[in-house]
Amino acid sequence: MSDSQDITLPVSAPGYGNWAIIKEALRGAQLDYTDGPIGRAIFLLAVPMVLETVLESVFAVVDVFFVARLGADAVATVGLTESMMVLIYTLAMGLGIGATATVARRIGEKDSDGASHAAAQAVVLGVIVAAVLGIGGALAAPTLLRLMGASPGVIANSRFTRVMLGGNVNVLMLFLVNAIFRGAGDAVIAMRVLWLANAINIFLGPMLIFGVGPFPRLGVVGAAVATNIGRGTGALYAISRLIRRGARVRVVRRHFRFDPALMWQMIRLSGSGTFQILVGSASWIGLVRVISSFGSAALAGYTIGFRVVIFALLPSWGLSNAAATMVGQALGARKPDRADRAVWIAGRYNLWFLGGVGVVFVALAGPIVSLFTSDPTVRSYAVGCLRIVALGFPFYAYGMVLTSAFNGAGDTWTPTWINLVVFWLWEIPIAYALAVWFHMGPRGAFISITVAYSTLALVSVWLFRKGRWKTKRV
Repeated sequence: MSDSQDITLPVSAPGYGNWAIIKEALRGAQLDYTDGPIGRAIFLLAVPMVLETVLESVFAVVDVFFVARLGADAVATVGLTESMMVLIYTLAMGLGIGATATVARRIGEKDSDGASHAAAQAVVLGVIVAAVLGIGGALAAPTLLRLMGASPGVIANSRFTRVMLGGNVNVLMLFLVNAIFRGAGDAVIAMRVLWLANAINIFLGPMLIFGVGPFPRLGVVGAAVATNIGRGTGALYAISRLIRRGARVRVVRRHFRFDPALMWQMIRLSGSGTFQILVGSASWIGLVRVISSFGSAALAGYTIGFRVVIFALLPSWGLSNAAATMVGQALGARKPDRADRAVWIAGRYNLWFLGGVGVVFVALAGPIVSLFTSDPTVRSYAVGCLRIVALGFPFYAYGMVLTSAFNGAGDTWTPTWINLVVFWLWEIPIAYALAVWFHMGPRGAFISITVAYSTLALVSVWLFRKGRWKTKRV
């Protein structure tokens, strides 16, 4: 099939129905995504990527579901720690951006050995970063909580923070190796890795938090231990698939040989990608700092409400990641027009999904939040957060896909500058002004989130249409 055989719905591919194409997507067959109908290619990539990110979002929801039974201080501990873990996720995703872009470009060029070599260099870089952050984070956990404005009750739970920050190698390896698989188009492997990690976390979480059966009662610390065991097991499984015979990207000993030129390219791509995400992620710390000044109930409400939002947004990253893979491989195959069309089709799919979820969240915010807390004050804040943020979902749909498309092309600086302006020069000032100066409280911070992400989408559309990302070399 030629590239001109574009479709807007994957089921219109000849000979394919809904169930048949889903089964093909979940089977994990090695396909060439640089040719054939674009809509079907996106669907085949997106199904396992969406399921992968749904399971990653379950990590965020499961812990807070059980921890909420321990009280507002426990939930606030999770919220403050997660705001710090965002920096770890940032580094993991930044390294993943470089790995995905490089591996996808080599696969598009039909250079599988080059893709394997890039994967090995990325893993080495990830291990070095994890060692430094793990030691420093575990030692400084109580101090970091104090700097975040934590109450004495939250600081008393600092062991949770120590375990989460100290075990960051599990996060880095899980995100990084899965990014390698996505760049290669092996999204099913990444999905299976998250299935395994999440199943372990779901089982061990309540066991260790409440001390069920032979398991010790660890309270909020049990959530951290369960999460690290789950993620660590998933990371080991992912690495085992990376060294397995017959894999599209198979790493062997010679690929770990230090390559200064390639390592520098990985650092350059990953560094700008990390800074890009850091700019956006660090802004959440600023928001949390504003909200925490209104007490643990406000912070707990924000934590619950935004965890539910993450549950909706992370599946959308599956579609966004599919677009990034399509862009990287299409540019590697020297088909920029195919890359362009893939992005707009993925954006349209994401709009349909997030638009529907947004309507549900606005209409059913109360019942949804009630699953996590019965505290009326916490519930009020959580419902407000969920409804206000959900109003911007149609804008987020395109913003997420376009940002990933820039990264898939190796143009990591464009979304970096967008994030810097939108989040630090726009979102944070609006949050502080509305919450403090206009006496709107946490609700003002929630409004700033919707305004910022809607602005990001509009700016991204304008810059994407200029087409400079098509000229990037990786």
